[in-house]
Parts: sequence; structure tokens; C-alpha cells
Amino acid sequence: MHIAWLGKKTPFCGNVTYSREVTNGLLELGHRVSFLHFTQEDDLPERFDPDDVTLPCLYKSQVYTIPSLKARKVLLDSLRELKPDVVHASLTLSTLDFALPEICAELGVPLVATFHPAFDRRRHNFAANTQYLMYQWYASALANYTRVVIFSQLQKALLARLGVPAGRLVVIPNGVDTDRYSPGASAIKEELRTRSLFVYMGRLTIEKNVEQMLKAWKQAYMGATGARLVIVGDGPLKNNLQTYYGSDEGVRWLGYVASEQRRIDILRGADAFILPSLVEGLSLSLLEAMACGTACVATDVGADGEVIENGAGILLNPMRVRSELRTLFPILAEQREFTAILGRKARERVQSRYTLHFNIKALENLYVDVLERVPTPTGGRWAG
Repeated sequence: MHIAWLGKKTPFCGNVTYSREVTNGLLELGHRVSFLHFTQEDDLPERFDPDDVTLPCLYKSQVYTIPSLKARKVLLDSLRELKPDVVHASLTLSTLDFALPEICAELGVPLVATFHPAFDRRRHNFAANTQYLMYQWYASALANYTRVVIFSQLQKALLARLGVPAGRLVVIPNGVDTDRYSPGASAIKEELRTRSLFVYMGRLTIEKNVEQMLKAWKQAYMGATGARLVIVGDGPLKNNLQTYYGSDEGVRWLGYVASEQRRIDILRGADAFILPSLVEGLSLSLLEAMACGTACVATDVGADGEVIENGAGILLNPMRVRSELRTLFPILAEQREFTAILGRKARERVQSRYTLHFNIKALENLYVDVLERVPTPTGGRWAG
């Protein structure tokens, strides 16, 4: 099977990790994958590479992409030349997302999307309301995709309420390679000279609500106990947060960590992983921490509540993050048996529901189903 995958390679974010892991998995199963991704016009290669196709853009960030005016034509011409069996778009939040159904209809090729945006079904706050507008904005376009992959039943119910036909929505959660992400030895505590280690791993943006976590840390006097809170990630709020919550309070700012093995070592050595987000989709960092056998604390937003429900972690109310973490931090630092039990349950949950192998096989079955059900033009999909 030949899949034309439209996704992100840079800058680093969950979409990048998702695209890399899934396409590598499809290649390992023997499928051909052509990876189409945005590159700023000055960096476009001179030669056409059928396995790595670049589309021109004016700007791209972790959140959205602005395609150039000729991006649509480049995409259309590339797909005509590639002749894939299926186009799968890991949606990059760009205007091209809305043109894809028309492009693929013109070519007669099935179109699958993975829709990532974070959400909170209760719309507790401004960030959640903003994300809800994103869902409303996309719903009419998603209704024209052959299939839309989402990560949870909650997300499916939300999109169905907004008018996307339920039959086109397919729940396939994120998956983690549980061989790579697994419990193991780590020297990170010795490196940081601490007995208690807490980790946040993700972007430093408003919706991640990191400031409330830092305020809770400070109010619980955790720095005075010798505990450490490691912040792994970068983003527009980093400088401000680092200015007000510096290392003198036991906080260590590691920035973006490119090495996957280094990130695994940090997760393996942590007593707890903290995710205080106001909105989420299904956090890959959360799944990676759980797979490493780390106790996890996350807000009940997006699909994260489903992931750690019924004892696989501790759920926070997104509107009471500061007060709840202020109470939890000292308990998690002292109760090692408790965190060990949570870590074992977390890994068991990932192994039962959220493995990369399950994710890839489910996508492969989806492609087969789509190709069997979707009629092709007379004379074959790519005749003439």
C-alpha cells in the first residue's frame, strides 16, 4: 500500500512525534510512505524526492502553518505524480486543510485525517472556549473527509454534535513504543542531587497552565525540602516563567531536550509526572511517562481523563490546579510506595490500550477498509 502522509517534521511538537512514529511503523510493516511536509520557500530543495516532498509555506510554528499561494498547486501536482492509494493528513492547522477534500476528490483518492486539537468538553475556561471555536471552524471541512481519526470517544461525541457524520469518525488513540519507553535505571536524581523529582514535559504556553503548577510548588515550600521540579520544553512563556520562578526554588529549566534517550532517562527517574493543562487532546508525553512506570498527575481535560481514570493516575480539576497540587506535592514526595503503585498501574494501562503496535495496526485496517468501501473512478483511480 502506498500512503501519502501530510504532516509536520518541524518545529518539534506532538504532531511531529505522531507523524514520525506512525510513518516509521507503516514502513516497518512494508508499506510505502511518501511524507509531504511544509518548508519555508527559501529552503525548498531543487530535486523532487518521492519519499520526502516539501510544500512551500510562508511561516510555520508548533501551532499553525501559513502555506504560500502556490502550495495547493504543488500538493496537487505532487499527488498526481506519486499516485498514492490513500492520503493521510495529520492536520497541521493550515488553510490547506480545508482544500484537501476538494483536491483528493478531484484525484479520486481517499482522504483520511487525524484531528489533533486540544479540548475540554466542559469548557471551563477561556482556553477551552477558544479550542471549541476551532472545532466548530473545522467541523464542516472534516465532514468531507473520507475518515477522521480522533483519540477518544469524548472527541468523537463533540465532533458528531458539531455535524461531522459519526460513521466517518474513527477512534484510534495515540500509541507509545512500550519497549523503548519502559521502566529502567536512571541517574537523573544523582545528577540533580535530589531524593524527590517531579517532571513537566511539554510546551510552555498559556493553555499548558504551567504557572499554576509553579505557584503550587512555591506555596508548598518544595524547594526548601530539597525536592526538584524539572521543566522540559520551550515556548513563548519560558523567559517570563523562568524570571519569576527561578532555580532558587528547586526548579530546574532544561529547555528543549532533543535526545529521546535523555527524555526517557528523565521520566524513568521521576517520582511523578505533572500535566496541569487547561486543554489537551491526548498527550503523548503523558503516555510516555506512564509507559516508563512513572506516577502521573494530570487535569481531567481532553482525553487525558480517560487515560488515567480508575486508578491509573491522579486527576486534577483544571480550575483548582494550584490548590490541589499544593496538597499533592508533599504527599507524592514522601509516599514512595504510593507512587510506585501508581507507576505500575500507569504502565499496565498503556500496555492494555495505548501501544504503538495497536495504533499502527488499527490505521492499517482503516486504510484497507477505506479502499474496499470507497468507489474508484472508471478505469482505475489513476487511469489517464
